Amino acid sequence: MTTGSADHRTVRGIAPSGSGEFITITVGGQLFGIPVLSAQDVLHPQKIYRIPLAPPEVAGSLNLRGRIVTAIDLRVCLGLDPVEDASRSMSVVAEHDGELYSLLVDSVGEVLSLPAEAWEHNPPTLPLRWRELCDGVYRLDGQLLLVLSVARALQGGAANAA
Repeated sequence: MTTGSADHRTVRGIAPSGSGEFITITVGGQLFGIPVLSAQDVLHPQKIYRIPLAPPEVAGSLNLRGRIVTAIDLRVCLGLDPVEDASRSMSVVAEHDGELYSLLVDSVGEVLSLPAEAWEHNPPTLPLRWRELCDGVYRLDGQLLLVLSVARALQGGAANAA
């Protein structure tokens, strides 16, 4: 156990006990992890209603138990091509500034519990836009899990939706 402050790492989603739980999602073939505490709901594909003149990252809105939720296309936030049919995307619902938002993702996987000591800084080869939206990485069997900062992902989309 390290006691020096230079080695102390604080990562959103990693509990003081030393581990973090993440919902795994896939966007554009890349595995991401969303801190479980950041997610309020996971939805199967929903009907997305386009919003005229909305910015590109706003895929539209959906109805969640009678509440209108803005759907943010995570692919666009990451600089990837938008989904052709947003109604086939899964959603991870999160709150930002008192409003609910749906992050549209290609697929949702399992919940992983990962030790804090396995966390690493973003690699310098990660595209700048991705580094800005990710809090670090975990090396898994043959792939990287990028830890998505839901707050930063929603700041851009939420600001543009307002």
